Amino acid sequence: MTVFADTSGLFALLVRSDYMYVRAQSIFQSFADNNINLLSSSYVLVETIALLQRRVGMDAVRDFQEKILPLIEIIWVDSYWHEKAVNRLILLNQKKVSLVDCLSFVIMEAKEISTAFSFDGHFEKNGFSLT
Repeated sequence: MTVFADTSGLFALLVRSDYMYVRAQSIFQSFADNNINLLSSSYVLVETIALLQRRVGMDAVRDFQEKILPLIEIIWVDSYWHEKAVNRLILLNQKKVSLVDCLSFVIMEAKEISTAFSFDGHFEKNGFSLT
């Protein structure tokens, strides 16, 4: 089984002061215990690193890069994926759903992934389940 790793899950996993830290740690451990693969996008990486750098600092970025990133399969966004994400963004026509979210939805549909490691309700509103 493969689960899509979203920024909100990855951020909570690394930030002890995040209100979902304990839950994120438990969920992440269950992935290891049950041989669950994680997949994400290069847009999620950019968003996660920027958020960690701005809110927590470079030690968190380093931990993410060295300890978490090697455990995740990454889809590197090219013009094909970007265009699909922008088309979804325009189709949804919602100010609060980001381009990164839309790309995540497109990838999850293409890869037949139904579950996200996320605490973002936009995933559920778009037909996916959360861990």
